Amino acid sequence: MSSNEDDQLGELKDWWQRNGKPLLTGGLLALVVVFGWQAWHKYQSNQSQGASMLYQQLLETTLTPDGQPDTARVADLANKLKSEYAGSAYAQFGGLFVAKVAVDNGKLDDAASELQVIVAKPANLTLGEVARQRLAQVLAAQGKLDDALKLLEGDSDKAFLASREELKGDLLVQKGRTEDARAAYEKAKAALSDEAAVGGLQIKLDDLAKGDA
Repeated sequence: MSSNEDDQLGELKDWWQRNGKPLLTGGLLALVVVFGWQAWHKYQSNQSQGASMLYQQLLETTLTPDGQPDTARVADLANKLKSEYAGSAYAQFGGLFVAKVAVDNGKLDDAASELQVIVAKPANLTLGEVARQRLAQVLAAQGKLDDALKLLEGDSDKAFLASREELKGDLLVQKGRTEDARAAYEKAKAALSDEAAVGGLQIKLDDLAKGDA
């Protein structure tokens, strides 16, 4: 892997780490904090106990001294979820988990494949949007900026508008399209509360303004 690819992968990992919670704004926030067992079980109460147990085991693969899951164990549990509960929210959250592990191991093609399956036929709006934004980041790290931007076109649910537009702005900056990036950032800012809009998003807008000066 070249130094440029290493840099792109590092940026992707940093983005995923920083946006793991911010991405989950509005209704999405309520769902991703669901990685706690009780809230998750309540949210998916219509799913079978078997699927919930498999998913819990998948999450528990991170409970190692170094926090690094056993990739073989992850693959085994994820495949069981996919085969036994295909198309369910449990199976697709498992796919998100597998994609994250793939990114952490520098396997961007594998991550993209996992995310594309969810984007193509999401179990619900939340899963579809999370997968879409993460896939856009993976594609960008692969140097496929145009494909990444296409994923972020069109309307988005209000709960996800800010995170989608901010990500779009980030990708447009990489393309050198600063005016379009500024418009995306402003749209993201408008979708946030005044308090939330004064953080990193405002810094990005300020940086664009400095570049124009």
